[in-house]
Amino acid sequence: MVKAVIWDFGGVFTTSPFEAFARFERERGLPVDLIRKINSTNYLDNAWARFERSDVTMDEFDDLFAQEASALGHEVRGREIIALLSGDVRPEMVHALKTVKAHGLRVGCITNNVAAGEGAGMATSHSKAQAVQAIMDEFEHIIESSKAGVRKPHPQIYEMALEALGVSAADAIYLDDLGINCKAAHEVGMKAIKVTTAEQAISDLEALVGFALR
Repeated sequence: MVKAVIWDFGGVFTTSPFEAFARFERERGLPVDLIRKINSTNYLDNAWARFERSDVTMDEFDDLFAQEASALGHEVRGREIIALLSGDVRPEMVHALKTVKAHGLRVGCITNNVAAGEGAGMATSHSKAQAVQAIMDEFEHIIESSKAGVRKPHPQIYEMALEALGVSAADAIYLDDLGINCKAAHEVGMKAIKVTTAEQAISDLEALVGFALR
């Protein structure tokens, strides 16, 4: 029985930051997927991981990320990447969230974020911040890595969300745009959906909850 749906935020309710990364790389003449390569190298303790746990300040992250980029032969500052994180809202995913709630399922959010921008969604404008906050207000519980001091894919952050919602892992579904985070959720015991597009994610979620979300 499904009792709860737990959602990632960026790349699920908003367009993927990877799209912005790719555009930045094209505009700067950088290698394809350079930013993803930097972020996935030593992914448990690199500059990105440390910033998402609030182990370092923005200034420290800016320098550390630049050092990691330099080690690969390129000049990219951390602040430049943070500015790319705020995507556009996917209204169909917001509708799916509200429909899940209307059917009586518990809803929560686990987001790896940083202490930058406005609010948990790291919005870069006031209007985006308002749109993000409207979505955040739908959740019963939100676990933010920058506040919790732990980030996905560490199992503790999933367990924190399950405990907050009062459900077992076997009764929960988790959605995320990163396979490594979905794998970790599955290992905790949840059903996991990797989000590639809104259409695909909604179809997969409908199959698991047993009712229409559109």
